[in-house]
Amino acid sequence: MGLSVKNTLLTIVTPFASLCNRLDGWRRLWAHARLKAALDTPLDPSTVVLGTPEIHGTANIRLGRDLFLYRELYLETRETGHITIGDAVVISRGVHLVAFAGITMESGVMIGEYASIRDANHNRVAGESVRHTGHAARPITIGRNAWIGRGVTVLAGVTIGEGAVVGANAVVTHDVPPGAVVVGIPARPVASKN
Repeated sequence: MGLSVKNTLLTIVTPFASLCNRLDGWRRLWAHARLKAALDTPLDPSTVVLGTPEIHGTANIRLGRDLFLYRELYLETRETGHITIGDAVVISRGVHLVAFAGITMESGVMIGEYASIRDANHNRVAGESVRHTGHAARPITIGRNAWIGRGVTVLAGVTIGEGAVVGANAVVTHDVPPGAVVVGIPARPVASKN
């Protein structure tokens, strides 16, 4: 494609691109309104919702203020489970939160793309399909200002302490102390260089 043809095409399509950019604000407003309608609890106007989360189960979800919720979130609560998210939390694209007991994120938590936080696991019963054996659930707590990296999996019963960092793609099977940095499968502390 010649430079003059490209310039001509850009001249034609740029106004349409500008219009699409203006529509983005309306998309966010629509996503916010849809999320608010799906919940039984208030949704603060300070929350930025880039795309309506997919919500399943009882919708026992409580959201704080000043949240930033990216697209393609999956939020599921079953049985007595709840999801409670504090103020100023960032949840990146594609994150899955599934609670049969409870998932609590305190203020300032950041969750990287495609993380999976699930407080339940299937029971195993000899001779039965795992699909029909029920779940064993234990609550998960993520402390203030913790940072959960991209692709991390957090399993049932784990507490991640205040200011802790979980490296990308780690699988967290045990508690993480406040301020610790953990990586790997299963997640283990990184040796301090101090």
